Amino acid sequence: MTVAVAVVQLAPVLGDLAGNRRRLLAAVDEAAAAGARVVVLPELATTGYCFTDAAQARALAEPVDGPTVRALTDLAARHDLVVVVGLALLDPEGRLRNSAVLVDGDGPAAVYDKVHLWGREPDVFTAGDAPPPVVATRHGRVGLMVCYDLEFPEWVRRAALDGAELVCVPVNWPDPGRPDGERPVETLTAQVAAATNRVYVAVADRVGDERGTRWIGGSVIAGPDGYPLVVSRLDGSSQTLLADCDLASARDKALSRHNDRFADRRPHLYSS
Repeated sequence: MTVAVAVVQLAPVLGDLAGNRRRLLAAVDEAAAAGARVVVLPELATTGYCFTDAAQARALAEPVDGPTVRALTDLAARHDLVVVVGLALLDPEGRLRNSAVLVDGDGPAAVYDKVHLWGREPDVFTAGDAPPPVVATRHGRVGLMVCYDLEFPEWVRRAALDGAELVCVPVNWPDPGRPDGERPVETLTAQVAAATNRVYVAVADRVGDERGTRWIGGSVIAGPDGYPLVVSRLDGSSQTLLADCDLASARDKALSRHNDRFADRRPHLYSS
């Protein structure tokens, strides 16, 4: 049985908590109306990204039981959804985290704190120190990570070995430019992660300009063969991409009669 997965590409406005929340809730409603049962939203979806300093980020952050997760819980219950959203969270000890939260109709089912921090993020956030969670949802086994985490092959492999069928990744990919005619290497990285682990990978990027930073808008849903089931138009627009995913097929790691993606591993020869 297939599951309709949506990635929602938005343009958060720095500091506009109420407006960003309103827009993301409307987008989730629209994705559900289109048939989605798993919806992935961007990194730092309610706050924006280019904070002046840690104090600004802290002023915009919320606890995991804050208004965004409460509102998404209501939507998830109404539409039978699993939603993954990237948020600036204050953890129970008061530390500021760049987090992904998996929400279903019962509330937050998992929180993942970004481990691999990018650029100036260490000046703002405390890095996570736990592996990506894999949650058995009613729609499949879902793993969580955030943005730069996806570029560490061992991190995606960890989630896949723990049984993830779908890896959901809220991202904010800054656009460094690329040669004419080339696709963003970040999107290709997501496809390779899917292929090398034979899992689905769903990436929700953002768009817009923020304090001189332009974002790629490279959202993609890749299948276990690595090819995109759907990929964003690279035109800087807000978009919702929807794909039917046979998540159970991600349990099969066979490449041919002779080869298996996991059975052929020789971890005793690998070193860090």
